[in-house]
Amino acid sequence: MSRNQDARILAIGDSLLSWNSALGSSIPDVMAKELGQPVVDRSFSGAWMLTRDEGDEGRGLNVPYQYEPGNWDWVVVNGGGNDLLFGCGCGRCGTVMNRLISEDGESGQIPDLIRHIRAQGARVIYPGYLRSPNLLTPIEHCKNDGDELEARIARFADTDEGVFYISMQDIVPPGGLTYFAPDLIHPSRKTSRKVAERLASAIRQLNARP
Repeated sequence: MSRNQDARILAIGDSLLSWNSALGSSIPDVMAKELGQPVVDRSFSGAWMLTRDEGDEGRGLNVPYQYEPGNWDWVVVNGGGNDLLFGCGCGRCGTVMNRLISEDGESGQIPDLIRHIRAQGARVIYPGYLRSPNLLTPIEHCKNDGDELEARIARFADTDEGVFYISMQDIVPPGGLTYFAPDLIHPSRKTSRKVAERLASAIRQLNARP
């Protein structure tokens, strides 16, 4: 969705968010329908969390550069998976992992980005990645690193009442082949819908808190 001056929700991240956007069925698309308000989607398939100097044209590939200041109530952020998959092949990823987020959750690109967003007043939701129980997928070997990444993000979220990590590890049932696109990596349309419904429900509940 293009920039909307009335929008109060921004989505930045990688293909978990952007997948199915051509069909109007991406996670931000469905969130907008569920919440009845616009969601500005700046996520990009293939985006890395770790920033690299690629000039203005390459900045959209880095999640932190997708963020733009605004009167956001909520910013949905995801990322880190491509860094682990392509940066170290999900093996011996200690250095990349620590650059993303330290073991104690206190430092790294992810905490830096979230603190920057929080300093401007928005609350942050960080959805986790999908899992693929009882399925052999091209990224199955990344499971342990994905678990560790999200454990660290959850640890960080516990330190800030305006940051919420939301796990998606139970979205795909055992053997749930139809929950994935044909590449067995990205979400099918129904899975994007399920993730979006969970995020929208969380926002509604959190908005209702005194």
